[in-house]
Amino acid sequence: MKIKANIVATALVAAGLSSAATAESFKWAGKTDPQTMDPHAVNSAPVLGFLNNVYEGLVRRGKDMSVEPALATSWEPIGAGEGWRFTLREGVKFHDGADFTAEDVLFSYQRASDEASDTRSWFSTVSAVNVVDEFTVDVLTNAPNPLFPDSIANWMIMDKGWAEANSAQLPDKDNGNFATLNANGTAAFSLKDRQPGLSTTLVPFDGWWGDAAHNLTEAVFTPIDNPATAVAALLSGDVDMINPVPIQDADRVDQRDGTRVIRGIEARVIMLGFGHDHEKLKYTDMADSPNPFTDVRVREAVAKAINVDAIRQTIMRGSAEAASQLVSPAMRGYSDANASRPEFDISAAKQLLADAGYEDGFSFGLKCPNNRYLNDEAVCQAVTTMLAQIGIKAELDAMPVQNYWPELRADNFDMYLLGWSPGTFDHEHPVRFLVTTPNKEKKLGSWNFGGFSNARVDELLPAIQSEIDDTKRQEMIDEITSIYQSEHAYVPMYVQPLVWGVRDNIELTQRPDNFFILRWVTMN
Repeated sequence: MKIKANIVATALVAAGLSSAATAESFKWAGKTDPQTMDPHAVNSAPVLGFLNNVYEGLVRRGKDMSVEPALATSWEPIGAGEGWRFTLREGVKFHDGADFTAEDVLFSYQRASDEASDTRSWFSTVSAVNVVDEFTVDVLTNAPNPLFPDSIANWMIMDKGWAEANSAQLPDKDNGNFATLNANGTAAFSLKDRQPGLSTTLVPFDGWWGDAAHNLTEAVFTPIDNPATAVAALLSGDVDMINPVPIQDADRVDQRDGTRVIRGIEARVIMLGFGHDHEKLKYTDMADSPNPFTDVRVREAVAKAINVDAIRQTIMRGSAEAASQLVSPAMRGYSDANASRPEFDISAAKQLLADAGYEDGFSFGLKCPNNRYLNDEAVCQAVTTMLAQIGIKAELDAMPVQNYWPELRADNFDMYLLGWSPGTFDHEHPVRFLVTTPNKEKKLGSWNFGGFSNARVDELLPAIQSEIDDTKRQEMIDEITSIYQSEHAYVPMYVQPLVWGVRDNIELTQRPDNFFILRWVTMN
């Protein structure tokens, strides 16, 4: 799978200290503590990015985001698009010393695709997984799926015996189980200590099958919710890295002796979502009034009322890029035919509201995380102010991300903030998760909280997944993009920047998926 060159151009930072460098203890901090150590329980970047250091999949992404072998050494299509055969790596050990075999792959498929799993949508095209022999697995698909190897880079393999012995056969993101606080992967680092909300300690796995390029003796992650505290910890040397650096502090960190800022553009679009399938607003002073957001004119009014350039310049200090669709221009399948976004136009927004019967506006509830995305609460506060200019009064409810996702899944919102980074670096990914009609049986639309539905989108998705002619495929993606743009299914605002702060003695790689990979870290 080819990735546009500008991803690679921004993805790599420094690398190359001698392996003979002195081993060190590395400490880093971020806003969001991983919710769980279970790789199938929560499909979110803080969880998957962290656990990529502990668990591995059949494939993985390299420094340039290309797909490369991991627990599988090779893969090839079966027949005329019937699926994929994976040849597994022999001699791999789990952290507890157990052998890795095809039975672990089958178990991990059954676990990750179960209704209890938050990752089940990854397997919407899979009809079966068959063990051919101890080190060969066939993944059968409902139709040709050339994207499948790219789509499973974050599907992590668990030890069947360990999970069964500890009553963790299925994930439990609500109540938790043994795998919530413990881990047994095959990756370069193993879990030494887990204290949710306080710290998580990883140590190198001496039995790892790969070549360790790092020189770390341990790595300690600490969640620091307060941005000023995180910056102070970096500047004082209490931590070696923070992610993110508050935009307003980036220049100060970069100019201070001993620290520097690493900048890039993340593959994540920040957007507003609506409760399309809500008959009434959840949070309003309009008793028994129909939900205004079911009217496309109201959704378009919201899009025209958001001054994205002002958000980019004032809150993001010029670091973010405006977004017109659910992927950035760097992603495969970006629709050049639909590159324009709604113009900021207060008068036109007010007229759309009046045409829809809401000349006097209305009140509603806006849900927002306050520790998930860069300056997320500040962005929501700005959105609240902008919408007030057209008479739409938002009651902002900002909360930690561990409380946020349950609220969205419980339908406790009228409008909400969402960021999306496509795991496949392809436009099909957000279409499958965010735009397709939610369907548990077909494992589709699992993050389509607002229940947006369009029959033509649902019809085109399988064709996009199986089409190998790039021109024909792009034509279908263009049509889908035109549909969700004209329907204002979401309001894409900007592509989030990456702003990491590190001590000068740290060498690492910054990837546009915002995953921090410890095996590429060296200290001198």
